[in-house]
Amino acid sequence: MPRALLLLLISFALAACKQDNSASPVVKGRVVPDSADQVLYGVRFFLTDGGLRRAELVADTAYMYDENTRTELRVVNTTFFKNSGEKDAVLTSKTGTYNVRLGSMEARGDVVVVTTDGRKLATPHLRYDPSRNEIASDSAFVINEDNGRVTEGIGFIGDPDLNNVRVLSATKSRGNQLVIPKS
Repeated sequence: MPRALLLLLISFALAACKQDNSASPVVKGRVVPDSADQVLYGVRFFLTDGGLRRAELVADTAYMYDENTRTELRVVNTTFFKNSGEKDAVLTSKTGTYNVRLGSMEARGDVVVVTTDGRKLATPHLRYDPSRNEIASDSAFVINEDNGRVTEGIGFIGDPDLNNVRVLSATKSRGNQLVIPKS
């Protein structure tokens, strides 16, 4: 075999073996983050304010970080409570974060809040502050009520039972008459 042909075949073989490391490999399924301080399954946290139970947070999986002060959650279910201890509303989401130092929680991914009287809020992201007993978001949201009224907007601040909700921008409402109080 001529030497030039052999060198050409070797160069083609080397070029075929060469990999492009600039693209990240595609991984199917979930991988347990190896940097977590702890991984817990079937966790339950109580979010309190001054000894008063404001919410009970349950998650399928919890990854503890930052010396166990930040918890990343998967498959989140949170039950909110009134001052009297009665159930107020239930939140579900795909993922979330619980900050142990602040006692606050964030929910992400198909967040849905359903009140005991049937109102439903849907948003991609929501924050909960137990010291103010307040849910808030700067994302798009939709609130559906039993009477057929639908309210849409971008950003809100309110209580978990959706009785007092302040829309931050781009409000659109349809259905029954909406009464706006005078300032």
